[in-house]
Amino acid sequence: MTFDREPDLDNANVGMPCFSRSEFMRKLSRWELPLHTLQGDMAMKKSNYLLRMVMLAMFVALGVVISPILRVEGMCPMAHLINVTCAVFMGPAYAFLCAVLIGVIRMMIMGIPPLALTGAVFGATLSGIFYKLSKGKIIAAVLGEIIGTGIIGAIVSYPVMTYLWGKEGLTWFFYVPSFIMGTLIGGSIAFVLLLRLKATGQLKKIQDALKDVPRSEDKAA
Repeated sequence: MTFDREPDLDNANVGMPCFSRSEFMRKLSRWELPLHTLQGDMAMKKSNYLLRMVMLAMFVALGVVISPILRVEGMCPMAHLINVTCAVFMGPAYAFLCAVLIGVIRMMIMGIPPLALTGAVFGATLSGIFYKLSKGKIIAAVLGEIIGTGIIGAIVSYPVMTYLWGKEGLTWFFYVPSFIMGTLIGGSIAFVLLLRLKATGQLKKIQDALKDVPRSEDKAA
């Protein structure tokens, strides 16, 4: 068999599927949907991360400013108020970071001894952990602060203050009474405040605004 002319292979539609205009637009919309969803997730995560950073900065600033209220060496009730509130709002990791930042700033600016750290970080972390394990019980967060600061932090403060700070005449349980008293005062204030927020529904709204945004595919799963 012969041909009058050579076939135009360059313009031939070899191996290419043929779509109608409506079918092509339908397929294109399906391809674009995951891209729009991914962009939306990224924007929400960025906004959520920024909100958490702003809230953390507010807690740190507030903790530094109000820390002198009712403070004596070995007792800082307002620090425990911040610890419990931050732990309930943002979880143990952010509560720990908040306590560290407040402690370091107080030590650098106010000349506070290392009690600013030993009397805060353990309670803040345990407060968040206890709150999460109890599935949202505020009293558990307060209990975590009392155990973490009033007992663990107080005992750890002895070697820190003795061997690093050079203070004499201390014992292992020297700071326990004052630390427990401070946690009871600050924890009680936080307990009343958080209960009030929970009763009005504001606590849930704040927690929802600060928690991680799940990806769309995770929601679908």
